[in-house]
This record gives sequence, C-alpha cells and structure tokens, in this order.
Amino acid sequence: MTKQINETFLKAARGEKTGHVPVWYMRQAGRSQPEYREIKEKYSLFEITHQPELCAYVTRLPVEQYNVDAAILYKDIMTPLPAMGMHVEIKGGIGPVIDNPIQSLADVEKLGELNPEEDIPYVLDTIKLLTKEQLSVPLIGFSGAPFTLASYMIEGGPSKNYNKTKAFMYAEPKAWFALMDKLGDMVITYVKAQIGAGAKAIQIFDSWVGALNVEDYRIFIKPVMNRIFTELQKENVPLIMFGVGASHLALEWNDLPLDVVGLDWRLPIAKARELGIHKTVQGNLDPAILLAPWEVIEEKAKAILDQGMTGEGYIFNLGHGVFPAVKPETLKRLTSFVHEYSAAKLGR
Repeated sequence: MTKQINETFLKAARGEKTGHVPVWYMRQAGRSQPEYREIKEKYSLFEITHQPELCAYVTRLPVEQYNVDAAILYKDIMTPLPAMGMHVEIKGGIGPVIDNPIQSLADVEKLGELNPEEDIPYVLDTIKLLTKEQLSVPLIGFSGAPFTLASYMIEGGPSKNYNKTKAFMYAEPKAWFALMDKLGDMVITYVKAQIGAGAKAIQIFDSWVGALNVEDYRIFIKPVMNRIFTELQKENVPLIMFGVGASHLALEWNDLPLDVVGLDWRLPIAKARELGIHKTVQGNLDPAILLAPWEVIEEKAKAILDQGMTGEGYIFNLGHGVFPAVKPETLKRLTSFVHEYSAAKLGR
C-alpha cells in the first residue's frame, strides 16, 4: 500500500505556498552515517547500487534519521556510462577512472545508447521499492549533465582544470557537439526511466561546468541543456539544476525551462534574486559550517532562511554535499531548526 506523501518539497519546487521551508541535503545518503560506513566495509559503491534492497535502505536512512522533506536516490553519477561503452572503474581515493577516454569523433561515433530496462534495471527496481513501499517523502532522481560526464569521458578521470575537455571542445567542435547530442539523448532516456519508475523530481548535476565562462556555456553547453529540459518538462515533475563554482552561470540556468535554480555557497540568495533569478531557488549553507559550534550554524542558517523566504519558492539545502566529518545529529538538529524557524516566520 502506498504511503501518504509529504509534498512540501514538491510544492516549494513549483513555487506554491508551504507551511514551512522544505529541506534536504545533497549527499545526505551515506558518507557521514555510521550505518553507511558499516555497509561500506562489506560492499563497494558498485555493489550497493546493484542491490535494490540495500540501495533503498541507504537512500531512505537520512529521511528516517533527519526528518528531511525529500530523499535523493543513492547512486553514482557514472552509472549510465558503461552501457554507452565506457570502461568505468571507481578507484578508492581517486574516484571514477576511465581507461578508454574519448579522443576523436570516431570515439564519439562508437558510443552506444542506454536502454534503462536492460542496462540498469537495478536502478529502476530501487526506485520502485522506495516509492511504492518505503518512502513518505518524494524521491529525487538525478543525472550528471553532459559537460560533467564529458569531462570524465575525455580526461579519463577527475580533473582540477579540465584542460583536455576544454581543448577538445575548442579544437574539435564537430566531435564536441556530436558528444553533447549523444549525452543529451542518454540523459533524457535515463531521467524519463527514473520518473517512470516513480521519481517525483529530478536534479541535474553539472558539477564541473563552473570551469567554463558564460560565453562558452552559451555556445557549447546551453543548447543541449535547453533540449534536455524542454523534453523533460513534458514529464510534469520539478526539475532542478545545480553546479559547483558556477554562480556566474545562474542567470543562464534561470533562462532554461526548469523549475529550481540550485545555488552553491558562493552566491547569496538575496544577490541571486537581485540579479533577476525569478524561479524557485535551492540552497545554500556552506557545508563546512556544519563543523562549527551550533550557535554559528543557527546564525548562518537563519540568515539564509530570511533571504530565501522573501520569495515564494524556496528549498533549504547546502551549497554543496555533506562530507564524512559531519555528525548526523547536526543534520537532524538543523532540519528541526529550519522547519520550526520557517513555520513561525511564515505564520501558517
């Protein structure tokens, strides 16, 4: 039997009035939770995500522990790439490593297509398990964006400066746009499958797109992002955009057919609205503050909430992901504070 769903997060994402500001945390599943660390002693990330029961447990754990208003599916950003022909290995202390990086148009043309039901059934099974039986809050599905996925595919792993990726973009525009087309198709297919399985909102992570300036974003990235969001809009679920160190691109995202602009900790919400961002905003407490004394956390959260609540659509989150040193009790206390403080201020 389907549980009654708390829709506060979905309402805020659509810009509707809510009784309190909804809250969820990027990377809330795993990392800082002792239960998760125990699981990681026995299983790799790959093994966890391939076992729907276990993956569902990791996904719902923060909802039960912190009382957040949404869950985000626990999985890796690289999940769909092996189906396209990329040899991905997650190496401890490094991250995703690819031993057959993209170097030419011929490499792009060789890429396959994602068939979610055949290639990643475990992801869809996890979503169904969570949304049909386990969660009382909406589940957020997600995908990496084409630039961020391309950066791994071209660099062969994580990078500090994305020099190879940018050089490929400038030197091989035909190959670049062919890659964007292939990745755009994959993201649309991947996300639609997640929604079909029960995801009630989607966040697109363009984690590393801040490496580009506005002009290059408009030329090389925005067309595929516009196509992705235009296609996904037809699914009638809230769509969120987020990137790190990408405050200079926030207005570009505001132009796209999406619902929520996610802000990292560098751009104050009040400033974003002054700049002309009229959509729902999500953010943006610096996660490092979670290691400060509670009085500091409360003061900083209050300031962010006061800015967020001046507009109708607002979702409280961090300005990047939870990291392992953060104590679960801090996140639980912060969630309670956000709920109570915002409910009192909104007076509804």
